[in-house]
Amino acid sequence: MRQIIAMGGGGFSMEPENPLLDQYILEQAQSNRPKVCFIPTASGDADGYIQRFYHSFENHPCRPSHLSLFKNTPHDLEDYILEKDILYVGGGNTRNMLVLWQEWNLDQYIKKAWENHVILAGLSAGAICWFEEGVTDSLPGVLTRLECLGFLKGSSCPHYDGEADRRTSYHRLLKNKEINAGIAMDDGVAVHYKDEQIFGVVSSRPLARAYQVTCADQEVTEIEMIPTYLGYE
Repeated sequence: MRQIIAMGGGGFSMEPENPLLDQYILEQAQSNRPKVCFIPTASGDADGYIQRFYHSFENHPCRPSHLSLFKNTPHDLEDYILEKDILYVGGGNTRNMLVLWQEWNLDQYIKKAWENHVILAGLSAGAICWFEEGVTDSLPGVLTRLECLGFLKGSSCPHYDGEADRRTSYHRLLKNKEINAGIAMDDGVAVHYKDEQIFGVVSSRPLARAYQVTCADQEVTEIEMIPTYLGYE
C-alpha cells in the first residue's frame, strides 16, 4: 500500500524524550531494520537538525541516513531515494523546500518511491507538503496558503494547538475561500494514510487531537478525530 504519515508536530525534533511517534513510523515498515532517510531540506539542511536525527534514530532498530541537497548530494538521487524504506521529512520553510525539490526533480523521485511502497512521513513542513495545499508560515507576515505536492486531497494545517495563530488563520483562509477543506493536526498527532484514505490517527500526547475542518456559509465546522494514544494512560 501507499503510505503517508503526517504529523502536526512531534517526533525527535520536538519531543526528544518521547519517541512514540517515531517508533510508530518505524513499525509500519516491512523490514525489522528499515532504511530510514531523513530529508531536512526545509531547514536548509541544518547541521544541528541532522545531528539530532542521528542521535535519536541510532537508538532505534533501523538504518538511518540523511539526504542533503546542499552538500555531498548522491550522484544518482533517484536510486538513492528508491532504495529506502522510509523517507522522513523535517520541518522548516515549506516553500523553499518544494522549490529545491522541483529543481532537483526530487519531488518526482519521492512520488515514484511512494508509488513503490516507500513510506512517506514528516512533521510540519514534512506533513503539509503531501497535501494539495497547506497553511504555511514560509512567507513573512500572516499565515498563507501554499500549493503543495497533491499526493493527498485537500488542505492541511499543522501545529493546530501549538501556535496561537494557526487555528484562526486556517479559519480565515477557509472563510475567504482561499483554501479548501482539510485536516488540522495538533502537535503530537499523526494522521496515517493508506492508499490516500485515512487508516488511523495516533498520538504521543493523551489530549492531542486531529480535526476534519470544513466551511459552509462562512461557518467553519471541526469534526474531532480522537487518536489512539501510543503511550500508557
